[in-house]
Amino acid sequence: MKKIITYITVLLSITLSYGQELNLPVWTQYLADNDFVISPTYAGIGDNLKIRANGLTQWVGIKNAPDNQSIYADFRISNKSGIGISAYNDKNGNTRQKGVKFSFAHHLILDWKSKQYLSLGLSYNINSFRIDIENFNTTYDIPILDPAINGDRAINNNNFDAGFLYRWDNFYLSFNANNLVSKDTNPFIAFEPSKLLNYQLYSGFVITPKHNKYVEFEPSVFFQFFDSDRRSATDINIKYRKFNHNGDYYWIGASYRFLNDQFLNPLNVGPMAGILHNKLYFAYSYQLTLNDLSGFNSGTHVVTIGLNLLQSASNCPCTRGTSQSYYRL
Repeated sequence: MKKIITYITVLLSITLSYGQELNLPVWTQYLADNDFVISPTYAGIGDNLKIRANGLTQWVGIKNAPDNQSIYADFRISNKSGIGISAYNDKNGNTRQKGVKFSFAHHLILDWKSKQYLSLGLSYNINSFRIDIENFNTTYDIPILDPAINGDRAINNNNFDAGFLYRWDNFYLSFNANNLVSKDTNPFIAFEPSKLLNYQLYSGFVITPKHNKYVEFEPSVFFQFFDSDRRSATDINIKYRKFNHNGDYYWIGASYRFLNDQFLNPLNVGPMAGILHNKLYFAYSYQLTLNDLSGFNSGTHVVTIGLNLLQSASNCPCTRGTSQSYYRL
């Protein structure tokens, strides 16, 4: 039992050291019809103000496992531009991280006839990281706390994201670079990473059967690479949407994640589903962990609620999305 506790503690400490380095946990939030989670380039695409709030509980059953809440909103400010804002609160053991992101995107027409569009996006991020030292307690092995651990252990960081989005009819390809600026580090802490830069690639296409315009299939791939330690992971996703005559719809899907140094060896896998009815949105995703922690937790749960408001179509086709889910028909 002691070995099991030690193993879990080490794994959580790895998550603490790297998972909260100013990177929002990307699970399946972006698949809840909210591509803005991944890139600022999606700000303003669609015909309404889109609001999405997410609640993520990771590794249910393990004490002090990561827990995250976030909210996203984006809307168009002209025929070819959009802005967005997002905020998050992340808890991981005795650490707390909060942040706000302000985004801007501009959309261009590359070729009107073949429906080719290019979007450019930029985000400014404000992050706050804090260690809750008031929760530190003595143990049998550590009967006295280190008196050097005192005061408010917190740090703030400003950073930037940038990316582009290419769309060709029902195909899309998004590339994003997050945390472009390296942070200041403590020279006495050798393992503290200074490079927060990570890259995200997201691509897919929407298939609409010729005999049924109210049905969509959307396969997609999401790739993330961390510059600091060369880690990378890939998601393979599939979604099915069914629309009614009013533009409301429901969807079901599945996601399969693996580490790229363990090609096609599943890390997380699970189903998801969502519905939009009368501008109200709800989605749920379940991810089963398939690594050595699988025997100690019941998986990761993500709940998304949202609103689609202020419908207003643009005169420029460059703000049209690849799916009908961007619009009220």
